[in-house]
Amino acid sequence: MGHVTVTTYRAFACAIFLTCLLACGVLPAAQENTSEQPNILFLFADDLTYEAIRAFGHTDIDTPNIDRLVNRGTTFSHAYNMGSWSGAVCVASRTMLITGRSVWDANDIYKTTDKERQAGVLWPQLLSQAGYRTFMTGKWHIRTDADKCFDIARHVRPGMPKSVESAYNRPPAQGKDPWSPTDTSLGGFWEGGRHWSAVTADDAIDFLGEAKAGEKPAFFYVAFNAPHDPRQSPQEFLDRYPIERIATAKPFLTEYPYAEEIGAGKKLRDEKLAPFPRTEQAVAVHRREYYAIITHLDAQIGRILKALDASGKAENTWIFFTADHGLSVGHHGLVGKQNQYDHSIRVPFVVVGPGVPKGVTDTTPIYLQDVMPTTLELAGAHQPEHVFFKSLLSRLGKAKSDASPKPYESIYGSYLMLQRSITHDGWKLIIYPSAKVLRLYHVQDDPHETVDLAAEPECADKISQLFDRFIILQRELQDPVDVTYLKPSK
Repeated sequence: MGHVTVTTYRAFACAIFLTCLLACGVLPAAQENTSEQPNILFLFADDLTYEAIRAFGHTDIDTPNIDRLVNRGTTFSHAYNMGSWSGAVCVASRTMLITGRSVWDANDIYKTTDKERQAGVLWPQLLSQAGYRTFMTGKWHIRTDADKCFDIARHVRPGMPKSVESAYNRPPAQGKDPWSPTDTSLGGFWEGGRHWSAVTADDAIDFLGEAKAGEKPAFFYVAFNAPHDPRQSPQEFLDRYPIERIATAKPFLTEYPYAEEIGAGKKLRDEKLAPFPRTEQAVAVHRREYYAIITHLDAQIGRILKALDASGKAENTWIFFTADHGLSVGHHGLVGKQNQYDHSIRVPFVVVGPGVPKGVTDTTPIYLQDVMPTTLELAGAHQPEHVFFKSLLSRLGKAKSDASPKPYESIYGSYLMLQRSITHDGWKLIIYPSAKVLRLYHVQDDPHETVDLAAEPECADKISQLFDRFIILQRELQDPVDVTYLKPSK
């Protein structure tokens, strides 16, 4: 074999070797061609229930800019958070999001998230390795430092803005309300002189400008604290919601019957916001303030979308809009998110991007954390083996059909060691281990979960089937709580 032939052979062999390494994810993804990689804009809300978007038809609320996203893309109408080991549900949700790990796997790793950061396997780091410039602003609320995970991080916020004592146990049945969402002297979202949602939008708009000047594709992690309490917004947004516009939360209960046994009782911070027992008037006041801060959040999202259009990057940008979990705000006699009802575990999930079908609703159940592997696939980035969640790209292409594989057979839910649930084929079984109670809802026909069917003899087989499914799912997820003693006897 001559010199030229040997050289050619070696080059050919080397090319095959490099191809194999890339295919196996051994080489850093940053060495791949980035010319076709899209920008990724991740818009993330806090405490935003799936109901609170006008385009979805559930609530009389003004969300014109989010509605615009819904009309421009595909909505996954049944997106869920898997649960929490903490009363601060957002901690678990965001740790799952940033690591890709399922809830109890993420709990095990939570105390050592810094080790994962050092190993370079967190979401923004994986995109960085794939050639992305990464930007972050707003709420973080996980163990590691945001500025060590992103190329640029600004105004990294805590779990919630500081509140004051007068924000709790209100409004009173009689007399003047001691707290106002428009009073800037109370701090909270007003701390620093400019509403935090506006600051987060300011940062995102600045990042778009910086990304426009660069050659790399960009990942924008834009995490609003809104509409978490204290639910503060300017007067003009509150004025849009006179109290008579606010419909009564369904089902309305003065108190939830198992609240104390399931960890959602009078000692829980979130539940202390409104007086006990609940009244329709008090719930209406809280829902009014909730809607106002959501509409204010929507206006900030509108500013970001306008800047994206002006940047010239919109046609090559994928937008993902979701939230870390939902919120009760009066449903079932509850105010917080520490429960297994859809208003608290279900979130909006909208995807806009090149080739994504417009104005389409996909009812396939997913987890909100599926956004992480979806963006990794979009970017051509390496996905670590520990990532539990699934990419949704196969359901977003033009060739998608209803026969496309569903990512999950059933949806698992959890809260501490006190609550469990499984949602499957239009039914939900809720399990309360400490209260020794099962609750059954046909959510397909009873979306507000108003009628508990657990005591109905004709539903015994359905409970047994769901319980067996839950046990299998629980073992797969290494759920530490024992619920087998609650299995109904046949």
